[in-house]
Formats: sequence, structure tokens, C-alpha cells
Amino acid sequence: MPVTWWIGFNALVLFLLALDLGVFNRKAHAVSVKEALGWSVVWISLAIGFGLWIGQAMGRQAMLEFYAGYLVEQALSVDNLFVFILIFGYFRIPQELQHRVLFWGILGALVMRGGMIGAGAVLLARFHWIIYVFGAFLVYTGFKMAFGGESEIEPEQNPVIRLVRRFLPLTTKFHGEKFFVREALEPGGPLRRMATPLFVVLALVETTDVVFAVDSIPAIFGVTRNPFLVYTSNVFAILGLRSLYFVLANIIGKFHLLKYGLSIVLAFVGAKMLISEIRPIGIGASLGIVAGVLVGSVLLSLVIPPREEKEPTE
Repeated sequence: MPVTWWIGFNALVLFLLALDLGVFNRKAHAVSVKEALGWSVVWISLAIGFGLWIGQAMGRQAMLEFYAGYLVEQALSVDNLFVFILIFGYFRIPQELQHRVLFWGILGALVMRGGMIGAGAVLLARFHWIIYVFGAFLVYTGFKMAFGGESEIEPEQNPVIRLVRRFLPLTTKFHGEKFFVREALEPGGPLRRMATPLFVVLALVETTDVVFAVDSIPAIFGVTRNPFLVYTSNVFAILGLRSLYFVLANIIGKFHLLKYGLSIVLAFVGAKMLISEIRPIGIGASLGIVAGVLVGSVLLSLVIPPREEKEPTE
């Protein structure tokens, strides 16, 4: 890819983020479902428009690969959002402050994922057999997601949180949108730079995203090997993550079968990577299968009630 494409795309992303935080969301406020839906439409429309540009510049195949990568990443981010909901609930983060944490968390995720995508592209270019490692890992992850049961979220056990508390003095209360403040450890003592609970949550959100990226980035490489398409589809999915969070925060529990759909997607992409040299699966078919599985799992979640909600018969 031309270097100008990479520079231009990252400049576009920085411009969009500056508009988001500096113009449209300058003041902390609770994001309503209506507002979140509006922003979700904006981010999805931008992704669709960028995909159409990809089609004009690189051809139909590249466009379908971009859309497939975007759909896979967007789908896998749902699990990430569920963990964010638990984290915010655990630390009792006021709703008007959640947007700021998510903004800076997503900005950090863009940087970290860019590095991980670059490393993955280099590995695949130099060691082709890595594709089979990625494939086997995704199949295993899909199986574990479907049959491994629910895991407890224990923020206090996170090693990053322990590290923060070991090297940074922490305040016991929020200070608006601030991540750091200057306070005295004791009345009359010298002022010291201290981290607020909001910074602790930000650190936890960042580390959680890295864990999820271990699954999602190999999955996108299973859809396309083009680093530019992997990166741009990943970035567009992350940019829309914040508004999607506020849309799904109150309804995500209704999609109780979605995790099985996500597990099938992971297993399918992994199997696609494993048999890529024997029987490659076209990108059009891949996009249709992924979309069909996700839509099907959502619809079934609405039709079939969770087991615990079934009334016992007398």
C-alpha cells in the first residue's frame, strides 16, 4: 500500500477523534440511547463509505474483505462491551464519566492494536505456518467460548491494577473527569500527584482490550492478509465501539445465545485458516456465513427465552 494511504487514514482518524471529544462531547454528560444510536449510525455509515472507496481504489475483492473484517471485529467486540459493563458497575462509575474512559481507552486500543497487527503481518509474511497456529487457536477459543461456562470478573485480581496501586497513591473519590489530581495523603501534608479511581478503571479497560485483541486480530487475518485492510477494518470497528456500548448496555442481556454465534464465527474463521491451502473459501461466502450466523443467533435469542426465565410447570 502507498505510504500516503496510511498517513491519510491515520490523519482522518485523528480528525474524527478530535471532533468527537473537542466539539461534540466537550462536556461530560450521560449518553442517552437515542444519542448513542445516532452516533452508531454515523460510525457505521463512515465504515460503509470507506469500504466503497476501497472498492473503487482496490477492487471488489478488497471491499468484501474489508467488510468481512469489520463485521468480524464488530461482532467480537460485543463480548468486550459486556466486560466493560461489569467493570463500570463494579467501580460504580457515574454514567456521565463513562464516555471519557471509553474515549481514552479506545485511543489507547488503536495504538496497541496497530502494533499487534504490524507484528502479526510480519509473522505471517516470514513464517507462513503461523497461519495454522492462528487457525488452531481460534478453533480452540470458539470451543472454549461455547462450552467453557461463564468466568468471574475480578478487577481486584488484575495484575495491572495491583501495579497501579503499588506505585501510585490513589484517591478514594472521583474528581470529575480527572485521571490525576494533587492531594495531601494526610491533613496538612505536602501535595502529591495521585491517581483517581477513573484512572484505575482506564488501566483495566486497556488491559481487557489487549486480552480480547488476542482473539480478534488473528480472526481478521483469517479473513484478509492485507495489513491495510486488517488495520482499517479494525480501527473502524473500534471507533464505533463507544456508541455501541451505550446502545447495548441495557439490552445486551437479551442476546443470551449470541456467545454461541460468536463461538461459531471464531471456529469457522479458524477452520478457514487451517484448510486455506487445501480448499480456500471465497470471501463472499465467508461474509455471508459470518453475517448469517450472527443474525441467526440474535433472532434466536429473541425467540427462545433463557432457561432461567422459563416458568416451572405445575
